[in-house]
Amino acid sequence: MLNSVGRRGFEGEALRAIAFPLGGIGTGTVSLGGRGNLQDWEILNHPAKGRDLPFTFFALWFQPAGEPAGARVMEGRIPPPYREAHGISPGRLGGLPRFRAARFAGEYPFAWLDLEDPAVPLRPRLRAWNPMIPMDADASGIPCALFDWRIQNPSNTAVDFAIAMNVMNPSGWDGAQPLDSRHAAFLGANRNEAREAGGLRGVQMSSDRLSPGEAAFGSLAISTTWTETQIRSQWRRGAWFDDLQAFWDDFRADGRLDAVEDAGPSPDGQTDVAALITHARLEPGESVEIPFALTWSFPNLFNTWNTESSVAGKALGNYYARRFPDAWTAAEFLARERAELERVSAAFHDALFTSTLPEAILDAASANLGAIRSTTCTRTGDGRFNAFEGCGDAAGCCPMNCTHVWNYAQSVAFLYPELERTVRETDFGHNTDAAGKMAFRTLLPLVEERWAYRPAADGQMGSILRLYREWRICGDMDFLMRLWPRAKAALEFAWSPANSDGWDADRDGVMEGIQHNTYDIEFVGPNTMCGAWYLAALRAGAAMADALGEHDAAEAYRALAQSGALGYGATWNGEYFDQTVAFNAETQAGRLTPHGGSAPVDEGEPRYQYGAGCLADQMAGQWFARCVGLGHVLPEDRVKSSLAAILRHNFRATLENHESCQRTYALNDEAGLLLCTWPRGGRPRFPFPYADEIWSGVEYHVAAHLIYEGFADEGVRLVKAARARFDGVHRNPWDECECGHHYARSLSSWSLVLAWSGYRYSAPEASIGFDPVAPGDFRCFFTAGEAWGVYERRGGRQWLRVLWGRLALRRWWGVAGEIAFNGAAIDARPQAGDLVLAHPVTLAAGDTLVLEGMPTAAQSGA
Repeated sequence: MLNSVGRRGFEGEALRAIAFPLGGIGTGTVSLGGRGNLQDWEILNHPAKGRDLPFTFFALWFQPAGEPAGARVMEGRIPPPYREAHGISPGRLGGLPRFRAARFAGEYPFAWLDLEDPAVPLRPRLRAWNPMIPMDADASGIPCALFDWRIQNPSNTAVDFAIAMNVMNPSGWDGAQPLDSRHAAFLGANRNEAREAGGLRGVQMSSDRLSPGEAAFGSLAISTTWTETQIRSQWRRGAWFDDLQAFWDDFRADGRLDAVEDAGPSPDGQTDVAALITHARLEPGESVEIPFALTWSFPNLFNTWNTESSVAGKALGNYYARRFPDAWTAAEFLARERAELERVSAAFHDALFTSTLPEAILDAASANLGAIRSTTCTRTGDGRFNAFEGCGDAAGCCPMNCTHVWNYAQSVAFLYPELERTVRETDFGHNTDAAGKMAFRTLLPLVEERWAYRPAADGQMGSILRLYREWRICGDMDFLMRLWPRAKAALEFAWSPANSDGWDADRDGVMEGIQHNTYDIEFVGPNTMCGAWYLAALRAGAAMADALGEHDAAEAYRALAQSGALGYGATWNGEYFDQTVAFNAETQAGRLTPHGGSAPVDEGEPRYQYGAGCLADQMAGQWFARCVGLGHVLPEDRVKSSLAAILRHNFRATLENHESCQRTYALNDEAGLLLCTWPRGGRPRFPFPYADEIWSGVEYHVAAHLIYEGFADEGVRLVKAARARFDGVHRNPWDECECGHHYARSLSSWSLVLAWSGYRYSAPEASIGFDPVAPGDFRCFFTAGEAWGVYERRGGRQWLRVLWGRLALRRWWGVAGEIAFNGAAIDARPQAGDLVLAHPVTLAAGDTLVLEGMPTAAQSGA
């Protein structure tokens, strides 16, 4: 049973922008709209924002004892404006009665919809969800959307009722072409088959016309385990509006549909609508829950985004289809496993949402988990995780695995580390050549050809940091040894003669050369935006080299990081780090590549730099270093000063007077953090693209960094400002856009959880620790290695309880005291400010460590 229901509720105008994604990792999604409508049918292997499946809805029939019957579409009312030239199409059921009031609440992966109408004697509540279990990518990758309708009878009269789940067979539709009825040229020979097996009842929808290798080939199913269920594989076919008229008249009369003779596959140019109708009776005060499932399998993912002949149009496949070759297989699996999947998903939900984290942090971190389930992310047939930067309305944006954008994402690494490790396998096992040059985008399928563009300085250095993060999370030395040779080459590429961009050609720890980066341009000259990634990568490289016995290399990397930290002092202006634009037009102008057709040089000076600007991203690499326990790679006092300057100069409480000729993600009286400002003057005529924009993914990493450095209130204020823009009126709370919907950079929001809890974990050291920002009682969800659970602090005690998986521990970081394992005292001794167990313990689900003690010192993570 869920312990909390809808901390953040929406109603009225705030329902308009809501689209809550339902689906598994790499399966595509269907979104639940704020009114209860199903929208954005993105299960056909590409985005489909704004595309609805006609005649797909839940309907309620009801009849109080001795009174007339009634019926409603189980949605809130369709709001204005009504701009359609021919009115609202019958496929959207605009003329049928709905509920007068709707209220929506969401705590990912669960959403709740409450419907109310004075003319309806029942109170319906929908819980929509799909399994989400950290550390279990397979359980979290089921192609389904689950709908549990809880119907309550608050009246003093018995009420008979029926719920009809109606879904149109989409076979032949690509999800992109307009579709507002049962009739379209690309439809035809669609087959709806009634199925009953082992208490499961439903309909599988497919096509007799499509062959197994075609892009549109696949199936969709609706099912329920409710006993009293009427199955109708197809509505009565008719011309004009006869099909909907026949359904509504029949259903409204008695909550049932007359038998329709199975007429076989649909005629050319047509498809059919299937219906499941469940029946029940409620006495006064009673309630009942009726489950429905929507499942699908569309196995044929193709590369439709690249033009390179080696990969364009090539088959990639979907991993989930290996497990569920058709939709009914998924439905049967859910019928068997649904109770356990619900139990563990609810346990995750409760562990996360009973945290005492600030509400804004919990909201940002949880809501953006939807991006992992969106069409931004795929899991191709080989099982590897691959992702766009974001997804457009009808196609993915900026393929694939862009290193300089995914640098910011933390959620996948900490919740699904097995998936994140597959990306490191791609980065270093495929995309990095022997000289250390890394392609910052991935061509799929993996072929000999690599992405043919200059390497990204921030993305390449960040990938080394991410390898370090993955190793700390899993502790697998074989994984590290396998990838280390190319990772080492990628790190040393910074000063290699093979690097034509000359990042650190003089090997002094400072990048002076041409540095392609996440703004899709090249910075030239020393700057900490790329430089902090470099310094942190050197520190991470040293730690990995030491672990592999390469101590000379480790010492050289540490010395270079120290030299660079001093060298970047040249970019310190006494308040924050800026950029020293060092450019030799004669030798380098020809090596800058225009982006978007713009000239890269103006009168011998490089265009698209930031110079004296205060850049929000100036210490992104330093933020990442804090997330993985590397401490300060730049001087601590300057880090704190720069963060204060970013907040002081770049945060706008209102954007009413802000001028931007770029893309607009915040406006009017909204608040936000600008990417760059020039408080000391010196703004270039043409600064780097995006300088005047606001990116929520950057706001979150700056906020987390503020928290790490002791500016907790300021960090929370920044998160609140960002999340206030996603209020259901102006934007969807479960979709943060940048270059596309569900943008990957927003997954930096998980670092807010890490920062506020003071979490640090190392599988190689079998150590864990927490240093919560707020004093007093504290509780939060955590992941570690192959386990997750809850950490709690009350009084002089600390609890670590594992709820899923197994966690081996030897050291509790930053504490002293007596420790017990499942109530029995165990031997431990203080060592270097930590508590070291005499013998390692392994916690399984239900096991608890209890510490009677206090922190040994301020736990800064340095």
